[in-house]
Amino acid sequence: MAKITRSSGKGVRRAAKSQSRAAGARRAKAKTTGIVDGAMGLLPFTEEQWSRIWLTIIIGGALALAWFIASLAGVPALAQAQVAQIAADAGFEARQVRVTGTQRMDEGEVYALGFARRGQAMTQVDIKQLRADLMELSWVADARVSVQLPDTLAIDIVERKPHAVLEKPDRLVLIDAAGHELAPISSEKAKDMLRISGPGSAKQVGNLDRLLAAAPALQPQVSGAEWVGNRRWNVTFKTDQVLALPEGDDDAASALVKFARMDGQNRLLGGKVTSFDMRDPPRVYMRVPGRSDNVQLLAGNAP
Repeated sequence: MAKITRSSGKGVRRAAKSQSRAAGARRAKAKTTGIVDGAMGLLPFTEEQWSRIWLTIIIGGALALAWFIASLAGVPALAQAQVAQIAADAGFEARQVRVTGTQRMDEGEVYALGFARRGQAMTQVDIKQLRADLMELSWVADARVSVQLPDTLAIDIVERKPHAVLEKPDRLVLIDAAGHELAPISSEKAKDMLRISGPGSAKQVGNLDRLLAAAPALQPQVSGAEWVGNRRWNVTFKTDQVLALPEGDDDAASALVKFARMDGQNRLLGGKVTSFDMRDPPRVYMRVPGRSDNVQLLAGNAP
């Protein structure tokens, strides 16, 4: 006679509860995954970039741990070498240089200094020294250097701006508004630029700018200026006429303003006079070709 076994109602209920909990866990996991995926999708990173970020965090943690352990052992030099080795083995090694900000200068000089660090572990690249080396370049007013993991040195250059041409006995040189020498320049390229000359003239460029600014109507007509005896200026106009100014910033500015007023009234520039001398105010001495004597008048009077 067959024996009939009846299942316990209690066991069935336990199985049902277990299945219900498993289904709930799957739904919660799916919901959590969906939220995380949605949040990740809102961030501006690709899956590959996220992988690199997490790899950087993991390796960075390993480097920090290696440094901490070696430091506890009292061997910081060994710690530094170990960290550098780990970084290099992980691909954190200077291999590329990215340069921005260069317009006029030879950016090859910048790349040369950057690539001199090629092969170094990123933890060993001396950023401060690299910046100091860059600041030695004539065109560089400022430089910003940063490390872009895993293998790039980023260099951003702020260039000096050409302001005038310094006439030297053997060559022409571009200078900035502070008188800092930038690079040699040919006569052809310098023909439309302000030229200055005379011993010590480069250090007086700022004073010359302020002087010419006192007479803005004349400023576009000035082609050059000579610093004479380390005390005063001779200004040359595009008409090749020369104006000798007195010593002293205030006296020179006053004389230039008076000359601008006289030129506005009598059109001195472009006339027969080759040179004007205002070193003995209020008189103005003018040299005319073919005359043995100088024409003299008081500032403000018509010639």
